[in-house]
Amino acid sequence: MNLFSEDLYRNFGLGFLAGALMVAAATIGDWGSGIESPARAAQPLEAPQPADDFLIAPLDSSE
Repeated sequence: MNLFSEDLYRNFGLGFLAGALMVAAATIGDWGSGIESPARAAQPLEAPQPADDFLIAPLDSSE
């Protein structure tokens, strides 16, 4: 009696195949245009600029 018989490998193979088919069937609706569409870059984020009232004047150290 072997610990790992041929039936075990066959059952793992069939289970893997059945699981792959179930995943493929569940996601087949997402396959259409998502695969062949070109990549679209996100728009750059525009950081708000501070108002002139809040700018700090540079320190003059020419004494």
